[in-house]
Amino acid sequence: MFEFADPWILLALPLPLVITRLVKPRPVFERGFPVPDRIGGMLMAASPQAQIRTRTLADLLILWIIWGLMIFALSGPRQLQPVSALKVSGRDLAIVLDLSGSMVREDFYLDGRQITRLQAVTRVGSEFARRRAGDRVALIVFGSEAYFATPFTFDTEAVARRIQEATIGISGRATNISDGLGLALKRLANSQAASRVVILLSDGVNNAGATNPGGVAELAAEIGVRVHTIALGPKDLQSAEPGERGVVDATTLRAIAEISGGEAFRVKTTDDLVDVTQALDRLEATDSAGLTAEVYRSFWTWPAAMAAALALLAAWRQA
Repeated sequence: MFEFADPWILLALPLPLVITRLVKPRPVFERGFPVPDRIGGMLMAASPQAQIRTRTLADLLILWIIWGLMIFALSGPRQLQPVSALKVSGRDLAIVLDLSGSMVREDFYLDGRQITRLQAVTRVGSEFARRRAGDRVALIVFGSEAYFATPFTFDTEAVARRIQEATIGISGRATNISDGLGLALKRLANSQAASRVVILLSDGVNNAGATNPGGVAELAAEIGVRVHTIALGPKDLQSAEPGERGVVDATTLRAIAEISGGEAFRVKTTDDLVDVTQALDRLEATDSAGLTAEVYRSFWTWPAAMAAALALLAAWRQA
């Protein structure tokens, strides 16, 4: 719908005419001598004054058009643009990602090509983050230490980019599940969101930090935070040979999920990881009523540009 931001400015359109009516020009007295009317008319038509009068009328018309265009631009012509509503879920979602040294193992496949665990997670995890429109999403990474890579934000694209840029070793090479989950709970404890969720992904065994993961899971249950866990890796402690490295503690991750009221997932391949993210989309759906916004497209630049062009033309005619 076309409208004006300040329609009252249009009342200024007849202002120059009002001023000319109120302020009368001073009379100009010139000396002359009387001639017959017929001869006087012939002299006037032949004189350059007639051409000057025609040119003056054209200049006056240009000035009126410039004035009208300027008033039209100042009134703010605009049009309301249709904008899709942002789906707001009322959920705070923390993605807690393991960046320990074992994530460099090349035991995943994508498109027939062998890739590292980290490459699989960054590829699938970034797409998962992009689908969380309406959630406030944060990214926490942990190795020996844990830190926020992205604070809670509705900008899911920014979170997706940080997942893609994740680098092993930046937070140490050990696996401190307790601190990663604990840091997420510290921020979520003060959250006013109707739903608070953590998605915890790890491919190893908790071997750093002084806190027991089970105790952190109990804290999550107390403050009402659901923790969904993803145990990543072809082998876990139960199926691996004694002393084998690069195995995941699926039992502990399952216990964390059960204590907090979440779901536990086991991922052995890239396809499994894709299926898990789709299952999480169903568990934590984002469809809900959205916020609406009014966005206007302004058109004042067009009449303003035309007025400027006519002003240049008027100046050239006076030169």
